[in-house]
Amino acid sequence: MHWSLEIAQRLIDNHPNTETFVCASGISPSGSVHIGNFRELVTTHFVVKALQKLGKKTKFIFSWDDYDRFRKVPQNVDKSYEQYLGMPYSDIPDPHGCCESYARHFENEFEAAIEKFGIEVEYLYQNQEYKSGRYNKSIIHALNKRREIYDILMEYKSQDASDEERENFYPISLYCKSCNKDMSKILGYDEATQSLEYACKCGHTETMDVNKADNIKLQWKIDWPMRWMTEQVIFEPGGRDHSSASGSFVVSSHIVKEIFDWNPPEYVGYEFIGIKGDNGKMSSSSGKVITPAELTNLYQPEGILYLFAKYNPATAFNIGFDEDIIRNYTEFERYYAKRMEGEFEDEVMNFTMELADLGRDLSRYPKYGMLVGLLPIINFDVEILEQILEANDEDFDHQGMLEICEKIKYWITNWYPDRAIKIRDEKNTELYESLDDDVKSAIGRFADVVKESADVHATELMSQFYAIYAMEEDPKEKKKKQRELFKALYMLLIDRPQGPRLSLLVKVIGIDKTLELVTF
Repeated sequence: MHWSLEIAQRLIDNHPNTETFVCASGISPSGSVHIGNFRELVTTHFVVKALQKLGKKTKFIFSWDDYDRFRKVPQNVDKSYEQYLGMPYSDIPDPHGCCESYARHFENEFEAAIEKFGIEVEYLYQNQEYKSGRYNKSIIHALNKRREIYDILMEYKSQDASDEERENFYPISLYCKSCNKDMSKILGYDEATQSLEYACKCGHTETMDVNKADNIKLQWKIDWPMRWMTEQVIFEPGGRDHSSASGSFVVSSHIVKEIFDWNPPEYVGYEFIGIKGDNGKMSSSSGKVITPAELTNLYQPEGILYLFAKYNPATAFNIGFDEDIIRNYTEFERYYAKRMEGEFEDEVMNFTMELADLGRDLSRYPKYGMLVGLLPIINFDVEILEQILEANDEDFDHQGMLEICEKIKYWITNWYPDRAIKIRDEKNTELYESLDDDVKSAIGRFADVVKESADVHATELMSQFYAIYAMEEDPKEKKKKQRELFKALYMLLIDRPQGPRLSLLVKVIGIDKTLELVTF
């Protein structure tokens, strides 16, 4: 059973009387949201799809924690933004000057990318929720229970509790009404009048009615459980850093039961996603990120969903931007074809592909591996490529071809220039001399076939290339010799051990140039 169906079935078993299964995730817009954060949202999305598969009604909410304080200026943001440290993300100017706030810029960026994945989600913007007063009763409740909250928090810390610290503990952050920064000290709270007095480092002091406050936010480990209770959340994933024995989820689960009288949601911890060849952790606040939007420049959205769905959330994996791109495409194309042909016996992989399905017909999209070998040779000229494919009766979807070509060009240009294949200018005599006589003889027979190939269709031409070793009776030996021959031919033609289908490569290079490079 696919991991998302296992989680969904567990939710159903544990909540038999639940009518609507509320599933949640959330991110702080401290910078561009990276693919590690995307795993949180897409994990919830897959569980939602699994619940729907099992006939359940769902609600998927995604919280933007844009009322969090601005803690650190990312590397890709001007250092002048240090003046806004301590303010909520929602109240800081957009460093790019195109959106209403810092938070909204990165929210818009992420939401635009999410639309491409067909993910249906209700966005909650916590700055709006807090400022609306929706949480004020819960804030008052937390203030009244602040000593009990302190005791719970101290159970998970190594230092000893202090009576003085306990008495002066307040489970809130407060943005000063004068400077709008979280630099205030709470001087006192009156439970009878529900009024709070604070003094800010900027010099401002105030006594305020918490019932009417629009500048108070609960601290994270109190905020999270409060929202579970408020939204009646039944499932939410969290990163590995929240999943330890004293991590945020464990502490918040204790608080939600003892303080808010609500059961914590079912939880799954997800592992981080790395970038192949880079051991550093991605971080929005550091500016070191690969975004979902960048992935869609390289992959079809279905391919990205497949990549995330096939790994259990507890499994870490790396995303590569080298030859892994081709391998991932080829794997997805193979499974897609199997599913379309109804040949799947693997139920787990079948549901993995179902989770990746966006309702588009990809069956006539040209194969990535074929195009990636041809495009660089013709200098990414799509019109020439189309002529080549049509001349050889390749059945392809025009828009699909353009989509794949765009992604190939982006990949080679921005990520992997080593894939910019070029036809050799001159014979590779040194390589030819290093080959054994059997391969040299086969290259001669290959040249004879090419000489007569002007009016031969690419499919038939490929059959003739395979037939060069038709007299070899041992199937394994025949395949071995064919591989050796093709490898030698690719090296002689494009200086690579492999490439696009050999018959198409010959059509692109032309008979005369091909013969020039393989005749010695």
